[in-house]
Order: sequence, then C-alpha cells, then structure tokens
Amino acid sequence: MPRILVADDDPHLREVVAFALTKAGFDVSEVSDGRAAVSVVAEGSALPIDLVVLDIVMPEMDGIEACRRIRARSRVPIVFLSSRDEEFDRVLGLELGADDYLTKPFSPRELVARVRAVLRRAGPPTAAASAPPSPETPAPTALILGPIRLDPVEHRVTVEGAAGVVELPFTVTEFALLQALMARPGKVYTRDELTDAAYGERYHLSDRTLDSHIRRIRAHFRDAGLDPVETVHGLGYRLRK
Repeated sequence: MPRILVADDDPHLREVVAFALTKAGFDVSEVSDGRAAVSVVAEGSALPIDLVVLDIVMPEMDGIEACRRIRARSRVPIVFLSSRDEEFDRVLGLELGADDYLTKPFSPRELVARVRAVLRRAGPPTAAASAPPSPETPAPTALILGPIRLDPVEHRVTVEGAAGVVELPFTVTEFALLQALMARPGKVYTRDELTDAAYGERYHLSDRTLDSHIRRIRAHFRDAGLDPVETVHGLGYRLRK
C-alpha cells in the first residue's frame, strides 16, 4: 500500500485530502507545516514515504523551501498544492523538482488521479521495491544511448565518463520523459506526443510545465558534460542519436 504524506496547514483541507486518498486505498499521514514534512521524509527507514502532497503557503517553512530540502536528500515524488495560481510559483516548484502541481480549489478526484499517475511512473511502493520479480514477468530492458543508461528496474539514470559512472538525480517525472525520448532516439516528439508517451493518454500537462521538466533534464546532463536533448523549434523535442 503506497504511503502518502499530506503537508498542509489547513486542517479541513488535510481532512478532505486524507479522506479521498484513504478511500482510494492509500496509507495517509498528515503534518501541518513544511519543517515537519522534511523531518518525516528524512526519517526514511522508520516511515518510508512513497509520495508527498505539499502545500506551498505554510507556517514554519513554506512548501518551496520544503521541496528544496527534500530534493537535496530524496527523489520521493512531490505533488504541489497552492492557493496561488501564479505561473512563477508553478514553474519554480516544478524546476525545484516537483512532479505535478494543482491549484486550489481542486477536485479530490483529480488529486487522486494525479497521485496515481505519478506513482505509476515511480514504480512499486517502497515496501515492495525489494521484492524479487515474478519469474513469469520478464524484467524491462535497460535503454542505452552512448554513455547514457536508463534502468527501468532500478529507476536509475547513469552516465559513463572519464571519471567513471555517475548517477544523475532524476525525479519520477523526469525519468518518465527521458524514457520516452530514449525509446526512439532521433524521433521528434510534439509536446502532446511526449506527454502521452510519458504519462498516458488523456493526461493534461501544460506546455510550460513540460518545458520546465525538460529544462531540469537538460541541467542534469549539463552537469555531466552532455547535451543530448534537442529543441526542434515549432515542433517539440528529440534525443540526439
């Protein structure tokens, strides 16, 4: 059962969100501020968390700073909630490593759908991650392009260089987008096609949100001395062969 941490200073909203997620089959924990959210995620083995629902405006520590601190030590998926429908907040949150973003007021059903979509991309819950694969189910094949290797089983992206093999800190959403690009190197994906390939059909993702994720993917590769993602102006993106 996936474990969800809900961080919001509004007790009524926490109750609504926790009820919707619990009804959908998730194990839900609640905290009322960003500092507590960071502490719970940091506990790790004591209480492994599979996804964080994180409000932006909170006392003690806001969601932006909490996201920054969580990302410094963990790749746990993060879904932002915000009462401010400002593009700056949305883009900043995504570029700090959030996987999705919902503006209040929102439908609890939509939140559950988005949480499920992010968790599908993340793979099995933490508690089941160490379980051996079923002998009837072949393990997904790793994707390799030059020095880049994407392992869908271990959910790792590595680059081989002069200093050896380096693992890049991809979030769940970034991993899904790179996996779609690596599946067909050289193919030009429109933004809609890339969203469908990474998220599934009927999933809406704004152009600015997708562009924010692509910028983070590029930043990871630049840190490793690579630049494999190409913008095809007026069309979309492709991975250089």
